Amino acid sequence: MPSFAPLRSIVLSFAALLMFAPAAQAQSRRDRANIEVLQRNLEGAEARYRAASGDPETSVAAARDMETAITGCAKQRGCDLAAFLQTYRTALQSGGEEPQELDVGGGDDPIDFTADDVPAEATADALLDDRNRRFAQAVQFNPAVQAGIRRWLTDMRPSLMQSFENYQYLRPLMAPAFQQRGLPEALLFGILAKESNGKVHVGSRAGAVGPLQFMPATGRRFGLGNDGSGFDTRYDPRASAQAAASYLIERYNSLNSNIEMTLAAYNGGEGRAQRVYNAGGNNFWSYDTYNQFPAETRDYVPMVIAAAWLYLHPKDYGLRFPRVASKPAMLRLKRPTSIYELTICLGNTRYTDGFFRALRNLNPRLDTDSLLPAGGSINATTQIVRLYNRYCAQGERAELAHKLVTSDPSLAIVRVGDVSTVQTLPAAAVGPDPQGKQVYVPGQGAVQATVATGQPAKPIAPNEHLVVRGDTLVSIAAKYGCGTKDLAAANGIKPPRYDIRPGQRLKLQGCRQ
Repeated sequence: MPSFAPLRSIVLSFAALLMFAPAAQAQSRRDRANIEVLQRNLEGAEARYRAASGDPETSVAAARDMETAITGCAKQRGCDLAAFLQTYRTALQSGGEEPQELDVGGGDDPIDFTADDVPAEATADALLDDRNRRFAQAVQFNPAVQAGIRRWLTDMRPSLMQSFENYQYLRPLMAPAFQQRGLPEALLFGILAKESNGKVHVGSRAGAVGPLQFMPATGRRFGLGNDGSGFDTRYDPRASAQAAASYLIERYNSLNSNIEMTLAAYNGGEGRAQRVYNAGGNNFWSYDTYNQFPAETRDYVPMVIAAAWLYLHPKDYGLRFPRVASKPAMLRLKRPTSIYELTICLGNTRYTDGFFRALRNLNPRLDTDSLLPAGGSINATTQIVRLYNRYCAQGERAELAHKLVTSDPSLAIVRVGDVSTVQTLPAAAVGPDPQGKQVYVPGQGAVQATVATGQPAKPIAPNEHLVVRGDTLVSIAAKYGCGTKDLAAANGIKPPRYDIRPGQRLKLQGCRQ
């Protein structure tokens, strides 16, 4: 699979080399000749890139040649690496047709390879930031953390990769809160990976919810909870990150900036952590301190640190995090749709699970099956917007996605001889099958009938739906173009199970029908 390192990754690769670059005045004739060769190679590759006219294969090959020239410049005495990088940046931003997507598989999985926010291993600023360096120096890289790393890299590797992909979409919303408070971003990632795998709508049996798992009382202390519209802002990634940053700063200050004890407070309760600390337990790893915390907390602390460590040092462990085109953008809808429908028609890029989780995380207030009106906007990324305009605004894939979302499983079932079952079937001619039993032959329109006799049953009002076996409230809402919660409220059906039964008549108030 071809790869394309974006500008941030190039800067990251050469940042250390810049520190040791030989002085320009030490150039020899050979040095100058080498620089001239590198300059010609760079200019030739740049010209080929601009002339590629959006051809992915040519663009990638030319870009790799530019990278090779930059690599040589970084190692060559007296070479102006900043100028080489500027040439590279300019080519990506304005070269030729400005190719925005690279189809690496010959199919419909474009990758945004010019976005400067796509990480190769981890984001450049995360690896170069002094706050993260201090974090790596402050934590103890002991056998417990090493065991956590082993777990993340073995049976929990899928969770780690999923957490990283989810975090890249959430990063523009969450990272600023930590950056502004001087907290290491790696710590945010570690907590997110352990608490929720980067899934905004996760909840625990204890009542903690959201990407960073705030309990109700703690959430209220830091401004989280019902915002007056019925939405709990503990699910909001931006608000929860701001609250977590404030909480961690508070715990840092009361626990002498001890990261392990602060994490123990986050998981095991601030009261317990403070009592242990006040009693002389300032080292989480000391025997007496460690054993005053529950088993969950003793596992939690090293696992968070291990995830943060892998975020900062992926190459050391042969870890390649996925490339994620996560540049934020607003998606203006050109037709009524839902997150379920969008997920189907958007498809997925290679080696990813698609955009369902990204859309859910970026739009925590929306139900997955709620009908979103044309003309409205939702949070998305530049890549999602491009895919939407290509596949979801109109066309066969958009129609297929709509058909799949609104399909009614009950229409596939024909039961013979069950006099207790009443269902809505396509209009049909009723006649005997070879065994003499009455069956339906699909036709146009719809009638209500008992399956055993083929005789019309009590007619269904235009604003009603008769529940049949296989129906769910979600499928009914999708079929008639209304929200699950609205349909439940109109019929007195209680969440979260939304129980319905065959033969029940549902009022379709507020549905498109």
